Amino acid sequence: MVKDKMIVSTSGYGMLGLCLLIVLGGVGMVIGGAMADMPLPIVGGFLLILAGMLLMAGLFIVNPNEARVLQLFGNYTGTVREPGLRWANPFFSKVKVSLRVRNFETNKIKVNDNHGNPVEIAAVVVWQVVDSAEAIFEVDDFNNYVHVQSESAVRSMATNYPYDAHGGTEISLSGNTAEVSTRLQDEIQERLEKAGVRVIEGRISHLAYAQEIAAAMLQRQQAAAVVAARQQIVEGAVGMVDMALAKLAERGIVRLDEERKAAMVSNLLVVLCSDRHAQPVINTGTLYN
Repeated sequence: MVKDKMIVSTSGYGMLGLCLLIVLGGVGMVIGGAMADMPLPIVGGFLLILAGMLLMAGLFIVNPNEARVLQLFGNYTGTVREPGLRWANPFFSKVKVSLRVRNFETNKIKVNDNHGNPVEIAAVVVWQVVDSAEAIFEVDDFNNYVHVQSESAVRSMATNYPYDAHGGTEISLSGNTAEVSTRLQDEIQERLEKAGVRVIEGRISHLAYAQEIAAAMLQRQQAAAVVAARQQIVEGAVGMVDMALAKLAERGIVRLDEERKAAMVSNLLVVLCSDRHAQPVINTGTLYN
């Protein structure tokens, strides 16, 4: 694998001044030779101008958070990261690579989760080139490589988890965002390691059941929520009935036999567990009539 090899390039300001002096000297020789009608100084002046222009071709600018990968006739020479005006061999090819932090959102992918339910999922990936030589030489187009491999990692990760654990302890896409994001980031990083790219963050940006099952799964979620709510209501009602009977017995307000207790428990549970307001009934007789 080709790794970054840092080289120290020459400052471009001094070389720019030297090139200008050479070009101006060549122009002066051409003018002087033309005035003296001497062909030799004219030829020498043109050669100086060409030499100055050739040396100026070696000038290049490196912006902050940017690298230039240098090649000489197909051979990797080194990487320059020093910002500013720099100069190198004019015959070097100088490929610019941005080292800035970038991000993108993958397309919405339809994939089956761990339980076989079709879901739509998309993710945001934040990444940065850390090895410019690898990014240029190990893959054909590192930008396209990052996009394709990220979508592949999202698809692979989504098949390993269910959309919803439905109250269980299993890790799910919707209920364990931190764990799933960490897994997604690791999986993308593993695929992009050979491209000289570091994944800073990977997180799910869109998650939903596929349209063909969305209505059915919504009903299932609503039913599960109703059941969970009813369970809490029943637990609370039983606790309140138990507390009421205990307080009545403790304070000696009324003595209830088993049948009266059963009637009282029944009435209290109806009032506390009903999803509608209870309608009061006035008893004009006794508990037995």
